[in-house]
Amino acid sequence: MTDPLVIEFAVQAPVDHAFAVWTERCATWWPLDHTISREPESITFEPLAGGRIFERGADGVEHEWGQVVAWEPPTRVAYRWHLFVDPSEATDVEVTFRSDGDERTVVRLEQRGWERLGDVGPSRRTTTGHAWAELSEIFIAVCTSVT
Repeated sequence: MTDPLVIEFAVQAPVDHAFAVWTERCATWWPLDHTISREPESITFEPLAGGRIFERGADGVEHEWGQVVAWEPPTRVAYRWHLFVDPSEATDVEVTFRSDGDERTVVRLEQRGWERLGDVGPSRRTTTGHAWAELSEIFIAVCTSVT
């Protein structure tokens, strides 16, 4: 079994703001080179269990990234994630937002299910870990600058 990937970091923002930036303003911090269209008009988390996660390109074409499994604003969102891979290769992502004093939130991302990918699971976990580390830095910068 491949261990879950865990990324944890703090952001200087209240919990509800951090949750909203992650789920409602994803396009403000998600890099264009990490999208399918390379020029998304929007990135959407439909706010309910069973909702889609998708980008809509400037040409109006929608590209599925995953499906929301749990929607518990402002403290937790979980989803099946298959950006850049076939949905049969989806992994499970859970992101929690915990207050750590006034105006400070600890964000914890855990991604599981690597064993479903067979032999490529460990290498995909490593690659994904580097990507989430980079994305978390961008998220922190954007989350503290947008209101």
